[in-house]
Amino acid sequence: METIQKREAWNKGKLVGQKPPLKPKDIWAIRIHLQNAHAVRDLAMFNLAIDSKLRGCDLVNLHVHDVTHGKQILTRAMVIQRKTQRPVQFELTEPTRVAVATWIEEAQLRSDQYLFPSRVASSPHVSTRQYARIVHQWVEAAGLDSSVYGTHSMRRTKATLIYKRTKNLRAVQLLLGHTKLESTVRYLGIEVDDALEISEQTEI
Repeated sequence: METIQKREAWNKGKLVGQKPPLKPKDIWAIRIHLQNAHAVRDLAMFNLAIDSKLRGCDLVNLHVHDVTHGKQILTRAMVIQRKTQRPVQFELTEPTRVAVATWIEEAQLRSDQYLFPSRVASSPHVSTRQYARIVHQWVEAAGLDSSVYGTHSMRRTKATLIYKRTKNLRAVQLLLGHTKLESTVRYLGIEVDDALEISEQTEI
């Protein structure tokens, strides 16, 4: 009899699917770690990643003038997304404004410079690949499994919290810069989460 060799599944041993958002306790754990380490750039980058809800490619492409007006850090900013070429607005909370201002001052950045310039001479700013590595370092510092989380965890974190508190899908759609509401539903994994929540609250 001929033996049929089973092909190993491409996703065997790999975690497939969307990267989960960070929980509030994880956010604080990372912030405290970065503050204690005096990691001024990383604290500014982390806070801005959470507040802005930007894709990694848009975050690393930010210029100083995107988040400043003169010497002041903006409370709201707007950028054109590279993927959709559509504008998206985001807020900068006080901790983020303080962290970004401290970083700009320490690095002595000019208005026309990238907010997160690369330390590698061949690249003008931190690359998306480098940003992904930095995110893994943050996650590990919080005692989390870095293989589970990624750059999209940063993008999803505040959006997920806003949805859970308000259930306002349209607001989250605008904040993420999605063209279709269906994209936001899929991105947040809302239907599954809500179904589980309803199920947990239903006693038989």
